[in-house]
Amino acid sequence: MLTGFNHLTLAVNDLSRSFDFYSRLLGFRPEAIWNTGAYLSLGELWLCLSLSNEKTAAQAAGYTHYAFSIRQQDFDEFTQRLSDNEVRTWKENRSEGDSFYFLDPDGHQLEAHVGSLASRLAECKQKPYAGMRFFD
Repeated sequence: MLTGFNHLTLAVNDLSRSFDFYSRLLGFRPEAIWNTGAYLSLGELWLCLSLSNEKTAAQAAGYTHYAFSIRQQDFDEFTQRLSDNEVRTWKENRSEGDSFYFLDPDGHQLEAHVGSLASRLAECKQKPYAGMRFFD
């Protein structure tokens, strides 16, 4: 049912510093930035930087998670299977595209996501986050 790696979200302490690190030093392509986050890409990788409220983002997982792609037609069956097996959830979806946020047996934060960076950016252009600007 899962079809591949979808995106990586990292909780960061200083958005400007992290944005500069990933874009200028590592060569990620800036896609969008807003008050509390940024989207960048590197080949097929979609990276989201999410400003953390924690003292140090690395100490508290915060919003750091690993997301896997799933086809829309498989989403309901997949989430039902995980629910039937009492897999715990860690967050409710509030963004574009269906997402199911769940924990593995060791507590790693995972996500099954329908959508792509392109679909997320298209949605954000219709309803941008606070302070959002795009790099076209």
